[in-house]
Amino acid sequence: MLPRRALAALAATLPLRPARSDMAGPARIVSVGGAVTETVFALGAGARVVATDSTSLFPAAARALPKVGYFRALAPEGLLSLGADLILLSSDAGPPQAIEVLRAAGAPLHVVPEAQDGPGIARRVRDVAAALGLDGAPLAGAVLDDWRALDAPVAALPPVRAIFVLSAARGAPLVAGGRTHADAMLRTAGAVNVVRGFDGYRPLSAEAAAALAPEAAVMMAHVIEEAGGPDALLRLPAFAVTPLARSRRVVGMDGSYLLGFGPRAAHARRDLARLLHPGATLPDLPARAWT
Repeated sequence: MLPRRALAALAATLPLRPARSDMAGPARIVSVGGAVTETVFALGAGARVVATDSTSLFPAAARALPKVGYFRALAPEGLLSLGADLILLSSDAGPPQAIEVLRAAGAPLHVVPEAQDGPGIARRVRDVAAALGLDGAPLAGAVLDDWRALDAPVAALPPVRAIFVLSAARGAPLVAGGRTHADAMLRTAGAVNVVRGFDGYRPLSAEAAAALAPEAAVMMAHVIEEAGGPDALLRLPAFAVTPLARSRRVVGMDGSYLLGFGPRAAHARRDLARLLHPGATLPDLPARAWT
């Protein structure tokens, strides 16, 4: 970490932001974090976004915008050069040193809290809307209604012993423990994450997998392809000795949809629950403009 004096010196060399021409709300927005960007567009402010990060893949209009890099590896010089009126940052964005440089340069930052359930998503919608000078109540209310419509039906489902696999291309699968979006989505879709005892992601040995005995594996669709498909995945030593090898219940979904916890999260929750519980009766959700 650079000392404060060095940070101030660096900030002084960075380009200044132009004065805002529209005081009714930010006209030039940089949005960092896939769920943050989805929220901005769902609120109808997508036309004001001038750049996003590489995780902002939905909607298509966001994907087509200039990119500022990966949200955990931001370069302050590039962000400041965009002359934004508002930089919306996921609270997971970084590195911390880059955020400190942006603050020292007087960048118009607004940090948006992460969310892993319906009430949290609704709070984030209202937070982003307030930063944009918009009324977030209609969107927040609709998102929360969709989420709550699933609470009782999902709670009535028999729990499935599941595991989330982030990567399997190098032999030992990298799986999700606690305090991850993957763990939260498994739990909200009627599954039990059998991985316990650590937070974040760690490799899984064959011995540990046999003891955990997962019945289902949830993965991002492109990870299944990179592993060579479900058959190749189930031949890995970590899975060949588990109930998963017999059930063959390998579930693949788009990563930003599954793990984003943005305005589409209730629909992702429903879709995952249906895939984990074939034949279960779950309510359809209203068609929403932002999905």
